[in-house]
Amino acid sequence: MSIWYPHVTVATVVEENGKFLLVEEQTSRGLVYNQPAGHLDPGEDLVQAAVRETLEETAWNVNVTGLLGMALYTAPSNGVTYHRTTFIAEPVRHEPERALDSGIERALWLSYEEIAAAEEHLRSPLVLAAVEQYRNGHRYPLTMIYS
Repeated sequence: MSIWYPHVTVATVVEENGKFLLVEEQTSRGLVYNQPAGHLDPGEDLVQAAVRETLEETAWNVNVTGLLGMALYTAPSNGVTYHRTTFIAEPVRHEPERALDSGIERALWLSYEEIAAAEEHLRSPLVLAAVEQYRNGHRYPLTMIYS
């Protein structure tokens, strides 16, 4: 008997001057856009994972300021269910010389309109949904998360 479990992931919505920090990454579907995102590593908490993934995928150091929301998503491509915790962060410092994670082509800043227009090239529907939640004022304190 196999045990089902969701994959724990984090994502970060980083906005500055009306633009959102995204990554362009290579997948089996080709190049897609996503928030900086990834899996929780052993021994780290969710906020630490969000900061680490954002730095590894974009070369941006960020300060996580709040919780945006949580979602379950089952990817049609592989049937895996992801439990995604999405955070809000502000950019602190860019390290342009830093190498990006494998599979990440580049980090870029896009407006809401550009993200919405690229809907068919988004990694999942969670990308646009997170930006829309952010634009609609969803903000929750980090104290909602405890260990």
